[in-house]
Amino acid sequence: MKNLLILTLFIFTTSCKTTSKNKKETGLIAERAMVVSARIEASKIGVDILKKGGNAFDAMVATELALAVSYPYAGNIGGGGFMVYRERTGEIGALDYREKAPLASKKDMYLDSLGTIIKNKSTLGATAVGVPGTIAGVFEVHRKFGSLSIKEIMQPVIDLAKKGIVVTEKQEKRLKKHRSNILKINKDSIHLTKKWKKGDTIRYFALAETLTRIQKNGRDEFYKGETAKKLAAFLQENGGYITEEDLAKYEAKWRTPTTFQYDNLRIISMSPPSSGGICLSQIMNSIEPYDLPNFGHNSTKSIQLITEAERRAYADRSYFLGDPDFVSIPQKKLMSKKYATKRMSNFSFEKPTPSEEVSHGNIEIIESNETTHYSIVDQFGNAVSATTTINAGYGSKLYCSELGFFLNNEMDDFSSKPGAPNMFGLLGAEANKIAPEKRMLSSMTPTIIEKNGNLFMVVGTPGGSTIITSVLQTILNVHEYKMGMQEAVNQPRFHHQWYPDDIKMEPNGFSTEIKEKLQQIGYKINEKNSLVIGKIDAILVLPSGKLEGGADQRGDDKAAGF
Repeated sequence: MKNLLILTLFIFTTSCKTTSKNKKETGLIAERAMVVSARIEASKIGVDILKKGGNAFDAMVATELALAVSYPYAGNIGGGGFMVYRERTGEIGALDYREKAPLASKKDMYLDSLGTIIKNKSTLGATAVGVPGTIAGVFEVHRKFGSLSIKEIMQPVIDLAKKGIVVTEKQEKRLKKHRSNILKINKDSIHLTKKWKKGDTIRYFALAETLTRIQKNGRDEFYKGETAKKLAAFLQENGGYITEEDLAKYEAKWRTPTTFQYDNLRIISMSPPSSGGICLSQIMNSIEPYDLPNFGHNSTKSIQLITEAERRAYADRSYFLGDPDFVSIPQKKLMSKKYATKRMSNFSFEKPTPSEEVSHGNIEIIESNETTHYSIVDQFGNAVSATTTINAGYGSKLYCSELGFFLNNEMDDFSSKPGAPNMFGLLGAEANKIAPEKRMLSSMTPTIIEKNGNLFMVVGTPGGSTIITSVLQTILNVHEYKMGMQEAVNQPRFHHQWYPDDIKMEPNGFSTEIKEKLQQIGYKINEKNSLVIGKIDAILVLPSGKLEGGADQRGDDKAAGF
């Protein structure tokens, strides 16, 4: 009895320590509507549009463009993205406004005469830029669903660009980190390379002028008008591939979202050329038969199970997925529960499955972490989940001073050189090889979740290849471990992507005991390159019908609502 009492006290004390480490925190609660994004300025502009009677789609246009002003690190009009929506009626859909390869593209355009990848050609400067899709995306959303005028939606964004953005501590660090590359790539002096400090105000007058022309002339201003001519000339002068014809031909494309069941949840996520929805379904199908709540949150068993499911899904991602307009994707098979069971048949809690034993070519996923996401629920019951990017932080580092924005380096998300043959002699990543007008593969995973047929959650994140696993863990934190939205977002995260064969963990987020146990079983732990895994911005519909925002404290992210 004495030993039992001591054991009980030890368990109680240990659980108290764990609870205090990840203290429960409730996010912003709103009665009717909410926007959660990477900057409070963008969230507030989105909410103000809703207060004027606009819907979630009007707010999407405003929030997306406000992020181009307030968060140029990833927000943009020089990049692209994906959006998943759910109308109040339950109708769902998805929009692909991902960048495209220019017409002059070739599969070996980033290789030298020996077939070696030319350093920086697909990552820095004009040669790295894909045809931007953001403006086409927001105007297509407005054409189909908008209720307020473009003039009314865009005016607060233009005013924000003129008024300026106050530099945060995190923004100061980002600008300092990337200053040397921005200086190296640009011929002209760029106002963002000034040594900005926390509390300074940065104004974007050139961007305000560009947005004013777009406000007046519509989407064609960016793709066929004065802005298009200036942009194409600028890129050509800097050695890029994009022409006026490339811009004129660009169109955003409506897609059918990827949907699947997990317990009593219906997951609605992005379809290819995003790998997010298919990968998420594979992982969740693989773990669904197991009792995660019984294993415990972020326990050794839970981490093992999720890691092994991720390993198999990411192996398939590298081999099968690409732009569906160019390659045939066995989506139905990949998303079947039968296939997941077969893929997990050699899983054991006793030892890891080495990645070299999981088939499909030896390809590392190279995708930058510097994306941004926002979630919206309006007062009418419509929901929008959108993820947008220029790929790396400040994209290609190429800044058009006359137009006032950075250009993406999305061409790096193609396979510049498809990898080694797999066991069947097929080339891994061949599905994602470069071709004219093709859209590059992405991990962006904007997601909306229904519970018992009702809107339950809107979620997404930046994070490159860690996007899928960050979204996964946030959903599981709410559904399996009964956390609130902010509490779920705050939890430490881990990630496995097949290659390299290690579990990335956020430093100081996991106990020494759990890490040592995983290492004893045979897993490699990597905390050095995992300072931040995702920056989730999400909304949870509470049983009362109110909304709880989860704004990730890993960034400057904030929720706004009413």
